[in-house]
Amino acid sequence: MFNGIIFNTGKVKTLVKSKKSIFIKIQSKLAVKNNDIGSSISCNGVCLTVVKIIKNYLFFYISEETLRKSNLQFLKVDELINLERSITFGQKISGHFIQGHVDTTAKINKIDFTDKSWILRLALKDKKLKKFLEEKASISINGVSLTISKVTNDFFEIYVIPHTLKLTNLRYLKINNIVNVELDILSKYIYKYSN
Repeated sequence: MFNGIIFNTGKVKTLVKSKKSIFIKIQSKLAVKNNDIGSSISCNGVCLTVVKIIKNYLFFYISEETLRKSNLQFLKVDELINLERSITFGQKISGHFIQGHVDTTAKINKIDFTDKSWILRLALKDKKLKKFLEEKASISINGVSLTISKVTNDFFEIYVIPHTLKLTNLRYLKINNIVNVELDILSKYIYKYSN
């Protein structure tokens, strides 16, 4: 479980691709030790297991299902990804509860600016999930906890403040880029049990 408050990014150094999986090596200043092998780290919002640690390099195995559901299938060497360690009991929750189970991806259709903040307009790949989008609800974009500011039949919008842009890879987004989306877990469960 994560809270979507990102303080660290990592740079993809190697990608070893097989037919249905990828083994990646990420360079990062994230504080980890050898006894963290087997622990969960959010990589662009996807919960992955650390399988190896060598100095400031983290290694992850990405399965076919994860590749199919997320933007990790498009990773390139030297690309920056958002990293977050799983939360611990007693830790302050500044964002919202994120499982690291990406529901779908979304395409960036438009980027506007208001003062120093960005307004991102996104379209969900899986249109059936639109029913979980609600204005002022939380949403995870590439693992970052954000708030939905607008919802229409065709798109939704979020504001990204300068502080978040500075600390995450969202500042590198361009039109037509694909981002990972995890919907608010509470909205999914409430919907399920009210229907």
